[in-house]
Amino acid sequence: MSGITNIQEAVFKKEVLKKLNRPEFKNSDFKKTIEDNYALNDEKDAYVLKNGINANTTSKIVSILKTVGFLPFDSLDEVVNHIKSIEKKYTLLFAYNGTGKTRLSMKFRELSKTGDNKETLYFNAFTEDLFTWDNDLDDDTHRVLLLNRDSKFFGSTDAEDDKSLIESIDIANRIRPLLKRYADFNFDIDYKYKKPNAADNGDESEYWAVNFIREELVDGTAQNKNFIKVSRGEENIFIWCFFLAIAQLAIDGDQNYDWVKYIYIDDPISSLDDNNTIAVASHLARLLKENDNNVKVIISSHHTLFFNVMCNELKNGQKYFLSKLYDNKYKLTDTTDTPFFHHVSLIRDLHNAVESGNLYSYHFNILRSILEKTASFHGFANFSDCIKPEADDENGVIYTRMINILSHGNYSLYEPTEMLPENKQHFKRILRQFLKNYKFNPEIVPELETETVQE
Repeated sequence: MSGITNIQEAVFKKEVLKKLNRPEFKNSDFKKTIEDNYALNDEKDAYVLKNGINANTTSKIVSILKTVGFLPFDSLDEVVNHIKSIEKKYTLLFAYNGTGKTRLSMKFRELSKTGDNKETLYFNAFTEDLFTWDNDLDDDTHRVLLLNRDSKFFGSTDAEDDKSLIESIDIANRIRPLLKRYADFNFDIDYKYKKPNAADNGDESEYWAVNFIREELVDGTAQNKNFIKVSRGEENIFIWCFFLAIAQLAIDGDQNYDWVKYIYIDDPISSLDDNNTIAVASHLARLLKENDNNVKVIISSHHTLFFNVMCNELKNGQKYFLSKLYDNKYKLTDTTDTPFFHHVSLIRDLHNAVESGNLYSYHFNILRSILEKTASFHGFANFSDCIKPEADDENGVIYTRMINILSHGNYSLYEPTEMLPENKQHFKRILRQFLKNYKFNPEIVPELETETVQE
C-alpha cells in the first residue's frame, strides 16, 4: 500500500493519467476509478489516496496501476492474465534471456486451458525438443531427424486409415514453399521409417523421420544426396517452417485447428544472420496479417533486430519490455508511444540499482553488454575504449580487468549474489563515468550522485 498512497504529481500525471487516456482504456472505468479515489495535495505536490476506501476498491486500484505499468506484477500468473486481457490482436514482448520468457509461454499455455481442452498453439524451446537426431552411429549412413509422434503438436492418428494428422494434411508440401525462402535443401517425411539393421536387432518399431536431401554435383552430374546432416541453423529454420505450416492452418480456420485461440511464439530466431532475421520477421508478419480472424498472437524475443522488425510490421500491436525485478516480481514497460531502445531501459535499471544499493554480480554482465554496444556504435574495437576514468581515479586501470572477470562468473539470475562493498564502489564509479562521457536524457537517466553507494 505504501507505494500507492502518495504519488508525486508529475509522476502520477505521466505514468498513470496519461496512459489511461489511451484508446484501449476508453471503454473501461479505469480512469474514473483512479480520479474518484485520488486527490491532489498541493502541499505535498502529490496525489494522495483518499481515506476510507474499502478492500475491493483498493484491489481494483492496484490492478489498474499494474495494468498501466506503474506497479510490477507479483507473478507470471498475473502477467499471463494481463496479456490475456489485452484487446489488441498482437502483443509483442521484448525480454532478455533469463527473464522467464519460456516459462511465461508455458504458464500462458497452462492458464489458457479449459479442462483438458487446449487453446494455445505455441513455439518455444520445448517445440524444438520434439525433433531429435538419429545419427546412425553404427553405419553412419542414415542420419534422420525424428519427430516425437506422441506429441499433440503433430496431431493424432486416424484409426480408420492409420494416418497421422500431419500426414493427412500433407504437411511436407505445406512446409516446402516456406522452407525454400531460406534453405537450399529438400526433405521427405517417412511415417513408417525403420532404423537400419532394426530387424537384426529385433526392433520392429516404426518412426516418423525426416530425410534431408541436398543436390550435389558428382562427376559433373547433379545428384540427390540423401540422409544428410544439416547444420544447426538449417535444422532450426526447418522446425520453424514446420511450425509456420501448422500456424497457417490455424490462421486459415482449418477445422483440424479450430481449437486455436492463441498463437504464442517465443524466440524463433536462433543461428540466423541479420538478413535471415529480417526475412523471418517480415514473412511471419505477412502470414499473420493475411486473414481476418479471431486468433490472438503473442510474440516474445530477446533478439533486438527481430523485435524491431515485428514492431514496424505490426504497428497496431501492444508492445512491452518485460523485466524481472530482484524481488522476483515482473514489470511490463509499455513501449508503444516511444521508440524502442532496450539499452536505455537497462541503463535506467542499473542506475536505479546503484541508487538503491541493490547491486548484484550479474549487473556486471549487463554493464559489459551496454559497453560493448556503445563501443560498436562509436567504432571502437573493444569495450574498454568506452571506460574513461576521471583524472583523480587511481583505480581506472583495473576497471577493464574487473569487468572481464566479474562478467564471466557463474552468476545466476535466480539466486543472485550481492556484490562486495568494494565492488559496489567500483561499479558505481564505472557507471557514473560512462554516463558522464555518453550523455542520455536526464529525465530518463539522471546523473549519479558522487557520494558513497549504499551498502
